[in-house]
Amino acid sequence: ALAWARASAKCLNFNSMLILLPVCRNLLSFLRGTCSCCRRTLRKQLDHNLTFHKLVAYALALFTAVHTIAHLFNLERYNHSQQATDGSLPAVLSKMHLHGSNKWLNPIHSNQTTVEYVAFTTIPGLTGVIITLALILMVTSSTEFIRRNYFEVFWYTHHLFLIYFAGLVIHGIAGLVRGQTEESMKEVHPRRCAQYLTQKDKDCSDNCCKDPEFGSIPAESWKWVLAPFLLYVFERILRVWRAWQKVVVTKVVMHPGHVLELQMQKKGFRMEVGQYIFVNCPDISLLEWHPFTLTSAPEEDFFSIHIRDAGDWTKCLINTFQQQMPRIEVDGPFGTASEDVFQYEVAMLVGAGIGVTPFASILKSIWYKFQQADQTLKTKKIYFYWICRETGAFAWFNDLLASLEQKMAESGKADFLTYRLFLTGWNSSIANNVALHFDTATDTVTGLRHKTIFGRPMWNSEFAAVAAAHPRSVVGVFLCGPGSLAKSLQKSCHQHSSLDPRKVKFYFNKENF
Repeated sequence: ALAWARASAKCLNFNSMLILLPVCRNLLSFLRGTCSCCRRTLRKQLDHNLTFHKLVAYALALFTAVHTIAHLFNLERYNHSQQATDGSLPAVLSKMHLHGSNKWLNPIHSNQTTVEYVAFTTIPGLTGVIITLALILMVTSSTEFIRRNYFEVFWYTHHLFLIYFAGLVIHGIAGLVRGQTEESMKEVHPRRCAQYLTQKDKDCSDNCCKDPEFGSIPAESWKWVLAPFLLYVFERILRVWRAWQKVVVTKVVMHPGHVLELQMQKKGFRMEVGQYIFVNCPDISLLEWHPFTLTSAPEEDFFSIHIRDAGDWTKCLINTFQQQMPRIEVDGPFGTASEDVFQYEVAMLVGAGIGVTPFASILKSIWYKFQQADQTLKTKKIYFYWICRETGAFAWFNDLLASLEQKMAESGKADFLTYRLFLTGWNSSIANNVALHFDTATDTVTGLRHKTIFGRPMWNSEFAAVAAAHPRSVVGVFLCGPGSLAKSLQKSCHQHSSLDPRKVKFYFNKENF
């Protein structure tokens, strides 16, 4: 059991070293920038930072359980050895504390000591209980249901990581687990002298063994977690410094569907397409920071976000802006998979509901590139799919698509962008209205040239059509939407990618916050 406890402790130290690295967002953005010339598959690994963070957390939970159970067995055996009077080796070693203060091996020195007493009165026991409870609270509050419906619970309990790391560092300093010292091992080797300890009453004329001496096994956790913890502290200091910089809200627009658009300016703010920021409103909460994808283009002199009423915090923010102009703090921007969109010859952009926001930035940037006749644009074709439940969700994005249609037609590149809008929720009045105006040049729902499609996309057909149109291209598939849709798209990417490296390849990319 001691071997299991020691082995799981090593694994806990290793995973505790890794757990903070995936949430160092500035580090990831820096690595993404320095890896711009690296292979595409290497850069894509950075997009799995939260998945990696979760896997490490599950590993921590598993090894914590193994470590705790193993030590419970250890304490029972320690207790049994202390109470034993049969002269066995465990019984003799448990009495070594009577021969000198530095010779004890068994931490239990009394027959009245219980497991509960050790757990709540010793430094290793008490810190073990505390960090286990902290870990349980962090893991259970990180479930998708809690994150979606009670984000504040997830946010606040996750800051128990400070208690976890403090307890982890302190956990081993008491030296409750001991072993024979190296000097004693040379003189009193267990294989040679174990029998002597159990038969001391017999005459020993020569070559007698001394009593073994034991020492505490030094604490090592701090060596594992010091560097990543300091890196994370530097990350938080940098984020606090950036958050203190003044943000000026230049324009507030309330779109249909209860979507709030904020246009802002901040000194020294530079962004790329598809990036996101964290936003805090001190009037609502001093500690809550929420991620929002930037909907503006790098070519614009402001940066903007669109906020949908999707929870208590966003509802309060929208109501606050309808009454006054509160102070806003911004941290970022941070990189995402969408930054690589212009690295592909062909791109498929898939947005679900408000998940269209990163692609608003991309399409705006394309509009500016057409305005400036940018010849460095590598992308030759973009397919854009937007899936919405209600017609009002299309309203705030219509103007951008309309202006983009017009600009591409003027530039002689009307085929550059193909977009499909899917409405998954409708009633009989909408269906009757569409049927009545079926022959009109523009869509009755959006007013655009492309007609809205009622229902969900048939992804096999869509991917087959793209593969047929671009038989030798590398196609980047970008999604900002739910996990169920991600599984469907990822499956289609595998099915429609050719094994021949000279033919079409689909690469799946998903936004992660």
